[in-house]
Amino acid sequence: MFVKICGTTSEEDALLAVAMGAEALGFVFAPSPRQMRPQDVADIVKRLPPEILTIGVFKDDVPERIVHIVRSTGLKGAQIHGNFTADDAVAVRRAIFHTFVSFTAGDPRVEQAHEYEPYAVLLDGARSGSGQAFDWTLAEDVPAELRLVVAGGLTTDNVVDVIRTVRPWGVDVVSGVESSPGRKDPVKLRAFIAKAHAAGKELRDEARAPAPEPPPEPAAEEPGSPGAFYDWEADGL
Repeated sequence: MFVKICGTTSEEDALLAVAMGAEALGFVFAPSPRQMRPQDVADIVKRLPPEILTIGVFKDDVPERIVHIVRSTGLKGAQIHGNFTADDAVAVRRAIFHTFVSFTAGDPRVEQAHEYEPYAVLLDGARSGSGQAFDWTLAEDVPAELRLVVAGGLTTDNVVDVIRTVRPWGVDVVSGVESSPGRKDPVKLRAFIAKAHAAGKELRDEARAPAPEPPPEPAAEEPGSPGAFYDWEADGL
């Protein structure tokens, strides 16, 4: 299970999330209490293990600026929100392999998400980072062939349920593991990542389990044997 900890604002929180087992970290460049300056992100990123996927989060930004910031800070991916066209998304994706295209749950564009050529689709609530969950059945609108990351209102209390219900490729959390906006809570962070990974392992083990053998067909029984069906009409009774 791919686990992304978003809204990272400090080196301390970034290293903490990595130590707890997160696969990816998100740094917000859009207007937000968690908004970061490119230079500060660059300073954090260069201290992280190379296997960690670091992602810049943008909203209503032009592709050229997104690509410039990602490359200049040493980030490995981009996550785009807001008003963007398929052409905008494709332009970013062809410059940045790990491009996460974010849609609000219920957005009519979701059903045509493959046109945006995403590395993964991130399905979010109405307000990113608000901590508000959405109706998980709306995840069914995402084309099945695409990677799906569920965000929006996830916490240590519901992450297992969403993984079991939606069966996504990954999960993304912000406020659900914070003590205050932009500050991660170590206890919540550890619990969220551990529960997400455990739930993902359950799904993986379930998928690998062999199908149960069908029960054997009952053997035909001779008339008069115990349990045999006796056709009284055949005897003319």
